[in-house]
Amino acid sequence: MKIRVLLLSLLFCLSVSAQSLKVTFPPISVEVKGQTYTLEYANSFELRSQGLMYRKSMCENCGMIFNFNQVKTAGMWMRNTFIPLDVAFIKRDGTITDIKAMQPHDESTITSSEKVLYAWEMNQGWFKQNNIAVGDKVAIQETTTNID
Repeated sequence: MKIRVLLLSLLFCLSVSAQSLKVTFPPISVEVKGQTYTLEYANSFELRSQGLMYRKSMCENCGMIFNFNQVKTAGMWMRNTFIPLDVAFIKRDGTITDIKAMQPHDESTITSSEKVLYAWEMNQGWFKQNNIAVGDKVAIQETTTNID
C-alpha cells in the first residue's frame, strides 16, 4: 500500500512538472527580403532556457527569435530538442553573421562568429529554401519589452 501511494505521488509530481514546461512565448514580427514572419519570441532567461525543447514538429514558417538582451558571442545547443534546426545569428543592426545547422539532442555548443544580439531558429533548410543568407538584413519589430 505504501509503495502504491509513493508511486501515485511520484506520478502526480511528474505530471505537474511536465505541465510547468508549457511556456507561452509572445509573438514577434521579423522582416527579411520583403517577407514578414510572425515568430515566437524568447526574450527572458526562462523563455531562452525553454526554447524549442520537447517539440516533435514545427510548421513550415514557424520559428523562434532569441533576444540575448546584450551583444555577445552567443552559443546555442539542442538539449531535449527533437527537431533538426538551423540557427541564424544576428547583430544589433540586423545583419546575419552566420547560419548554422543543429542536430536533434546534440549538446555541443554552436557559437556565433561575431558578437550578436539575436539568434533565429527555423526548421533545417528553411533559410536556404527562402534564399536567406549571411549578410542579409533582418528587421525585428520588438513590440514587447524584455523581461530580464
